[in-house]
Amino acid sequence: MSDSKKIKAIIYAFLAAVFYALNVPFSKLLMQKIPPVTMAGLLYLGAGLGVGFFYLFKIKKEAKEERLSKADLPYAILMVALDVIAPILLMLGIRKGNSSEVSLLGNFEIVATTLIALAIFKEKVSGRLWSAILFITAASIILSFESAESFSLSIGSLFVLGATVCWGLENNCTRRISEKSTYQIVTIKGLGSGFGSMLVAFISGEFAALSKSTAGLETSLQKAGQEQALVFVPAFIPLVLLLGFVAYGLSIFTYVRAQRDLGAAKTSAFYAVAPFVGSFLSFVFVGEKLTWQFLLALLIMILGTYFVVADTLEKEKFVK
Repeated sequence: MSDSKKIKAIIYAFLAAVFYALNVPFSKLLMQKIPPVTMAGLLYLGAGLGVGFFYLFKIKKEAKEERLSKADLPYAILMVALDVIAPILLMLGIRKGNSSEVSLLGNFEIVATTLIALAIFKEKVSGRLWSAILFITAASIILSFESAESFSLSIGSLFVLGATVCWGLENNCTRRISEKSTYQIVTIKGLGSGFGSMLVAFISGEFAALSKSTAGLETSLQKAGQEQALVFVPAFIPLVLLLGFVAYGLSIFTYVRAQRDLGAAKTSAFYAVAPFVGSFLSFVFVGEKLTWQFLLALLIMILGTYFVVADTLEKEKFVK
């Protein structure tokens, strides 16, 4: 792979991380007006509608072989299904947890993606990448415990970790079709996952809030064994769609482009940047305090990130 192609792939990977970093803090704010499952659906719909709009101008110029074929169908279906489950788990995790910690826990996606890439899809994993996985896992464990005295697992952290495992498998499925049309992949991913999540929201009863009021209504829904007060204000839907277009649509688009040359494990490694950006935005916009657990995990994450970037920048490690 040429140097220019390598640099372009790295830029795409970093852009994917930065775009996605906007998700957690701003979703935390918007979930004061939109319930979590509906929020997840709207975010993906924003991605699908936004990228799909640009796809309308691209599709006529697109070669037939660039589009998804019948052989790609199993990966596409699994990609959409996992993208329905993962964001719902993430939104529940954000609602129940601290968004700064949720941002850092998102780095466990690197671990999940790498292990799945190794075990199922036989991608090579170097010693440096294993070191990064060790440090990232340790930091994730620290953030998963609510206190050192009780060693009780945070329910919000468990939801987030579940989301990262789903996305780890989804990343590998997307890698199998990343050579095809990026516009088509993101449009299918966004619309399919978005409508799937909205169906879950309808079945769960979240839409009841919308049907009873056009201005906003607080309703009680029982989630994870606890009574949660949910607020649904339809006026905020356009903002959620816009956030979805940027944090999901543009992020997925640049992520898929990066995967073409870096592979699933390498591209996910660059997502180590996203939690740091997301945590800073949470501190600035959400006003969350930084705990000793967060600061300790941050230092460990930085060390893990060093190994991940050092490994990725080795020229011979790149996927041809």
